[in-house]
Amino acid sequence: MAQKGEQEVQGPLEALAAAAQGQKGLPPVHLWNPPLCADIGLKIARDGSWWHQGAPIARPALVTLFASVLRRDPDGYFLVTPVEKVPIAVEDAPFLAVSVRESAGELIFRTNLNDEVRVDADHPLRFELGDSGGLKPYLRVRADLWALLTRALAYDLMDRAETRQMNGREVIGVASGTHFFVMEDGGAPQQA
Repeated sequence: MAQKGEQEVQGPLEALAAAAQGQKGLPPVHLWNPPLCADIGLKIARDGSWWHQGAPIARPALVTLFASVLRRDPDGYFLVTPVEKVPIAVEDAPFLAVSVRESAGELIFRTNLNDEVRVDADHPLRFELGDSGGLKPYLRVRADLWALLTRALAYDLMDRAETRQMNGREVIGVASGTHFFVMEDGGAPQQA
């Protein structure tokens, strides 16, 4: 039974959950090309919360399950199973980085869904201009799925920032292991 404020899983959402269950590890969503299904009102809000038809999906296990079959295609975000592809609206990024720790000189972030991501060439930091003109940091979680860093973590990155000479100019960035991520709009990782 759903608790107050929780959306009961019904109809297409229930079918999607059933199709996504039973996988060990992350399923190979990049290999699946099922037909596109109707929009059933799924959304990931800017704060990382998941919604269905205007109500929050309050069961963490269900959100984690759906996140495991999330894919970004050129025409948007989708939950993908071998038999269906359901569109999902994403307000900013599908994940939110909520904590960071350092181990052996490498930054390791934890997302709102408890994924641990080590910052490296395959999981870089990138920076975009926000609406207010400041830089918004993102971390690649997997494939083309990114996590927006919380404001507190953005300030933490600023505290870790250092200045280096690169390509004849002085840049500010953050190091993780042997990689250096320039803190500018579209900054690309550089080998340290």
